[in-house]
Amino acid sequence: MNGSNDAMPADALRSIAMPDHIGTPLGDLTFFDGLPDAATVSSSYDLLDLIRGIDVYLNTIPGASLVALRAGLRSVGVKDARTLAFTDPRANSGSYYLTPNTETTYGTTFLDLRADGPTVVENPPESLCVVDDFWFRYVADLGLAGPDKGAGGKYLFLPPGWEGEVPEGYFVFRSPTFTNWLVVRALGGVPALKNTRVYPLAQADDPPPMTYLNIADTRHNTVHSNDYSYYEEIDSLVQEEPVEALDPERAGQLAAIGIVKGKPFAPDERLRGLLAQAAPIAAGIARALVYKPRDPGVYVHPGESSWKTPFVGGSYEFLRDGARLLDARTLFHYFATVITPAMAAKTVGTGSQYAYTAEDATGAWLDGGRTYRLRLPAGIPAKNFWAMDLYDTQTRSLLQTDNPYPALSSLPGTVTANDDGSTDLYFGPVAPAGQETNWIQTVPGKAWFGMLRLYGPLEPWFDGSWRPGEFEPVEGADGG
Repeated sequence: MNGSNDAMPADALRSIAMPDHIGTPLGDLTFFDGLPDAATVSSSYDLLDLIRGIDVYLNTIPGASLVALRAGLRSVGVKDARTLAFTDPRANSGSYYLTPNTETTYGTTFLDLRADGPTVVENPPESLCVVDDFWFRYVADLGLAGPDKGAGGKYLFLPPGWEGEVPEGYFVFRSPTFTNWLVVRALGGVPALKNTRVYPLAQADDPPPMTYLNIADTRHNTVHSNDYSYYEEIDSLVQEEPVEALDPERAGQLAAIGIVKGKPFAPDERLRGLLAQAAPIAAGIARALVYKPRDPGVYVHPGESSWKTPFVGGSYEFLRDGARLLDARTLFHYFATVITPAMAAKTVGTGSQYAYTAEDATGAWLDGGRTYRLRLPAGIPAKNFWAMDLYDTQTRSLLQTDNPYPALSSLPGTVTANDDGSTDLYFGPVAPAGQETNWIQTVPGKAWFGMLRLYGPLEPWFDGSWRPGEFEPVEGADGG
């Protein structure tokens, strides 16, 4: 005491004091004069570990996504970087992938800079290729968006901490992780894609042969788990990669639940049970972020339309005013793949733009047992082509129906337009009479969401003068 006779105001004490009882989802917390009793100490740590488990899940989805993708590719024979998987003629709904499109053929493999050391990638001319690190951060564009400008080139990827000589004649990039994901899209299709080469720099004088593996008709899963095993997936990544590959904040969250490089992840029964609770809670939060986001920046036309963008604010790093948009990062990685500035950039006539929604015009969820009409006004702003793909809200993968390609596109020329130039697309379990070429099948008892893709987006998309309609329920239609 300082000897003063002036008493502190009562409201000051009330603002800093601890009540005797606080209710929580894990029971009441009880205090005597600010001191927790024994049960409260135990409950407090349970709460803390549950919160940490939820935070770890929400903040490490990017890494878990690539762990699962690599495991899925390994299960069908992509064992090293000398095997390039591809989908011919295109991706279909037979396997679980996060929101692939059905319009183009992709090639993919994983670079292993630990096993192979510095690694060369030769990309085909007229290609769009991306390398992301194992925490799903952007490393490089190759091809039209890269330094070779579409001519094709030789790229050299150096592993973490590489201090050796760097030869000339390559576009050189350093990655913070040993494992890196390569995705290739060649405008010349499969024949061009098969010009992709990946080999260790040490074998540049006599590169080993490549294997090109068509996985279109295999059945495999590349989507991370939503249960306790999620944390085991993340632990495998942490054990593989350098400590420096991850920022201290996320590394600290992982360490708080026992995921530390060089140490076994072996939670006791109490912590294991809490993590088994945390994963589905976090997955539920992620689904709210994806399907009903509260950030107005997610909406293409806030307050006027349900259409949403996967890249909030146009930042591939999910940054706004110097702050990381944690919810935006979770949103994107929970249902999508590939990180590159080229996807997020608003460049007229090049690249692509995306919009998605799981809601109809009334705000209700899209119902696979009902019929809907979507009107695309005349002058669809796509220099190259447009496409609409449908996805399963559970798996975030292509919707499985009688047609393995649940999509419509302007590429085949079979979609018919109205007399005024607008285009009506229909969605439901049965095609409305006369609309078979403009219809995508849905499944009664299942929800779904649609994604509109514009390849070579034009100015009316960016300035908002063109916008898609909403999914309008068609009353009285079959299934409606």
